[in-house]
Amino acid sequence: MGGYSKIAFRFFHRYSEFISIFFPDLKLDLKKARIKTSAQEFLCTTMLTTFIVFLAEVPLLSYIFGTVFKSFLFSFITAFTTSILLSILIFVLFTKYPKTIISTRSKKIDNSLPFAALYLSSVAGTKLPLHKVLKIFAKFSKYNELTEEFNLINKDVDVFGFDLHTALERAVERTPSKVFRDFLWGLLSTSASGGDVVIYLREKSDGLMQDYRRKIAEFSKKLMLLSEIYLSVIILGAIFFVILTSIFSGMGSGTGGNIIVLQALIIFIFVPLASLAFILLIKTSTPGEE
Repeated sequence: MGGYSKIAFRFFHRYSEFISIFFPDLKLDLKKARIKTSAQEFLCTTMLTTFIVFLAEVPLLSYIFGTVFKSFLFSFITAFTTSILLSILIFVLFTKYPKTIISTRSKKIDNSLPFAALYLSSVAGTKLPLHKVLKIFAKFSKYNELTEEFNLINKDVDVFGFDLHTALERAVERTPSKVFRDFLWGLLSTSASGGDVVIYLREKSDGLMQDYRRKIAEFSKKLMLLSEIYLSVIILGAIFFVILTSIFSGMGSGTGGNIIVLQALIIFIFVPLASLAFILLIKTSTPGEE
């Protein structure tokens, strides 16, 4: 526990015990997000951070509102109320942070799993024992989050002495990906029942690859739609606006300076920001790890 966490725990541990009942999934979320702290310590740190932000917001917002409204009492009440609302928002965002990490890790695992399953089925085709197959995959594969998941399985077997089936069960509990969880359950069931692991991995890799191809096809259609929207609404819209305002400024009088400023805002601020938003939207919806 770091110094900041110790201070937070000292002042807020009683309150964290009270509000922890409202976050029953926080402990599991922290485990899946690989945040190495207890749920109570995380809540204490969140409350201390929120309290510090609140103390900073009140005088700052009071000064800003006082400058605008010229009334101390009204400005203070408004700043105090706004600070409370913002602090609540910050607290909620902090408590949702593990779920954000879980969602990111889950997406990376899901994107890598079709290729990893194909890799595993190829190695398993050599008729090696399953634990050897998982070791080879963890040693030579480069799938980041997914490789780390298999490293933890091997660690449970080699370091902590669990049998392979127990290690797979532990992996099912801690993985953030529902798809990978189903994959491990199927692998565990096939191995425990004496089934053919090679056939399972081959069929599973085929199914995952078909899903991946379907995602690629859906994304290509979505990309075409986004490209049309971007060209017609953002680019052509901005050009049309500039031409139209130029015509109006030539017909009017005394508004040329305002028109130029408005056109500059559209060209140098709106279009770049809209383009950046489209880039981020495409990047987040692209099937694949990068």
